[in-house]
Amino acid sequence: METVASLLQTIHGQYRLPWLGLHGVSHWARVYENGLRLAPATGADEHILLLFALFHDARRMNEGWDEGHGRRGADFAAGLRGAAFDLVPHDFELLYHACALHTDGLTDGDPTVQTCWDADRLDLPRAGIHPKRERLCTTAAREEETIAWATDRSLRRVVPPLVSEAWSVATGPERR
Repeated sequence: METVASLLQTIHGQYRLPWLGLHGVSHWARVYENGLRLAPATGADEHILLLFALFHDARRMNEGWDEGHGRRGADFAAGLRGAAFDLVPHDFELLYHACALHTDGLTDGDPTVQTCWDADRLDLPRAGIHPKRERLCTTAAREEETIAWATDRSLRRVVPPLVSEAWSVATGPERR
């Protein structure tokens, strides 16, 4: 199996948008960190949170409304499963479901899936959308302190240290 850094290289090789853009690697890292912040309260699987963060927007074709991008990301993950990463069937079903339906506004489901969706929704301020408490799935995500923390990071477009440190991604000038 590949490391996260090599999995990111694989994803980057086919990614059509700016790597450090609105839906790129910095967003994925904030989504992952949002999920990690929620996981102790929700019991979410941290490995699925990581893979969701990497794949949910990996097949976007534009920075605006891009219908079907979640399912394309889920299908991309399916194509790499077994070579670039592995999950038991049940866990892969959760990942696929989380990616495929992350823009559908759903709030019910498995706690790991709900945490994935909340982690992404908490990073919406970067796109001018403030997360609505009633559209968040988990109690942990609905906490004002959590929303304020994530909103601040999103608006400042924080590039989490894990991007350059753990994921070995250069954060200098854009490659695309």
